[in-house]
Amino acid sequence: MGPEVSGDTTEVQGGRRISAHAVCAAIRDDIVSGTYPPGGRLTEELLARRYGVSRVPVREALRTLESEGFVTTRRHAGACVAQPSEREAADLLDIRALLEPLGAARAAQRRTEAHLKVLRGLVRLGRERAQCGRLGELRPLGDWFHETLAQASGSPSLAAMLVQLRRKTAWVYAAASAPHPAPPGSAPRPDPAARAVESWAEHGALVDAVARGDADRARALAAAHTERALSEYRLRRPSPVRVSKHSENTASGRN
Repeated sequence: MGPEVSGDTTEVQGGRRISAHAVCAAIRDDIVSGTYPPGGRLTEELLARRYGVSRVPVREALRTLESEGFVTTRRHAGACVAQPSEREAADLLDIRALLEPLGAARAAQRRTEAHLKVLRGLVRLGRERAQCGRLGELRPLGDWFHETLAQASGSPSLAAMLVQLRRKTAWVYAAASAPHPAPPGSAPRPDPAARAVESWAEHGALVDAVARGDADRARALAAAHTERALSEYRLRRPSPVRVSKHSENTASGRN
């Protein structure tokens, strides 16, 4: 689940108990969603006012987010939202392509009935929302789905890495989502509504493989899903992500 906030300071505001961990999660979500764009300043006073806390838990949250790579501290400017480079983005996507299939295979071998119940319920909800075009409700369902799948791997260390990795790749995707002209001769971009339906169908097939204990099938489905996500990311970019020769060979082996 990523690094814990040191001490996890808790405050009582208006009868509510608010921890630094909760403040950290709220700021992280706002960074991923684009509320705070890359390069934007993060002022302790303004953040404290926004989340209804003092500057102490905000300061702790910013330290945690800096350790996670979401925030950077600049001389004379203070805390700012980090700006991931294309190389960093390519590295994150390559790491995801390696770890998510491993996590899916482990889940097929180690999942519990409780994991399956949650995963099946999320697939049902995701398919319903996607078919109704309620795309704004899919992100939290997707986060919950992948976090549960990671937990089903039975490895706390692997699950923590997978959850942290999804946060970072979601941020990279969001940063690349600004509209830009498609390069001449490029493939048409997928329709978001149609892709959402397809994506949740892929989730359903993955859960079926996990339920059967078919680790090879689960690994293959997760690999195909991450490859499609990488292709969609590249279509969002004004220019293709430049990856190393090794990364290109790895990607070609997945096709």
